[in-house]
Amino acid sequence: MTSKQDLETNSPFVQTEHLLGVANRALLYLNSGLYVHFRGPSGVGKTSLAMYVAGCLGRPYSVIYGSSDYSTMDLIGGNFGYHRKKKVDNFIHNVYTLEEDFQLKWLDKQLTIACREGHVLIYDEFSRTRPEINNIFLSVLEEGTLFLPSFESDNQYVKVHPNFRLILTSNPVEYAGVHKTQVALEDRIVTMELAGMDRETEIAVAVAHSGIDKELAGRIVDLVREFRNGLTNGQSCSVRTCIKIAKVFSLAGNASHTPMPPEDIFLDILVSEFKYKEVNREHVKALVNRYFR
Repeated sequence: MTSKQDLETNSPFVQTEHLLGVANRALLYLNSGLYVHFRGPSGVGKTSLAMYVAGCLGRPYSVIYGSSDYSTMDLIGGNFGYHRKKKVDNFIHNVYTLEEDFQLKWLDKQLTIACREGHVLIYDEFSRTRPEINNIFLSVLEEGTLFLPSFESDNQYVKVHPNFRLILTSNPVEYAGVHKTQVALEDRIVTMELAGMDRETEIAVAVAHSGIDKELAGRIVDLVREFRNGLTNGQSCSVRTCIKIAKVFSLAGNASHTPMPPEDIFLDILVSEFKYKEVNREHVKALVNRYFR
């Protein structure tokens, strides 16, 4: 379980006008009893945004991560063991009766706990889980009931707490390992498309994660954004690229005291994200000369 204090300490959320606008709309939907889905490419801050929004709701929240290996039991729980009761009757010396009773032991998982207690559940990269597994959410979001495959007839469903909230995140369907979301589930949520960050937000994120000054962060961001605009075949690079480069410059102190030429730093990091042939080395060197010489 994650607390708002943990969020503020370990996962800094950059409160720019762009991100706060998205967060405030999401909070409006959630406080209206709706459920929110942040969808966008890698590196646009979906998970950090989801954690910030969850923290603003002022209730306990937890995070689960989508996986193609998930079964329904990974979401709701299951019978993972036995209760054993033993009774011994020895009122008469050397004469006794032994009675044992074995009962299946049910263990709740995070979805069931959130539904029972009215917590906020963040389901990160939910579309990486097979759609038939995520069907368990349909009755939760529409009828307010979570059905459990329990052997006890009195405990086969959970009435969803009125304070329960669900925040989903996902990558576009063209990403590897992403399943197409069933229409029935999409109809029950509000999907907010996150296409990317504006320049000021990327600069603020780079500063927050590295500690470099805003002027240097601006040059790094401008270089990466220009490089990104020249990419083809649907390739892109996210603000994470800016963060990596900013951390290197932060360690060195500033751009003029880096342990190697700036173009080598940019080339190493950009090449690590793309196939070598897709990075024009001369183009990168020209960009570095423009922004750092």
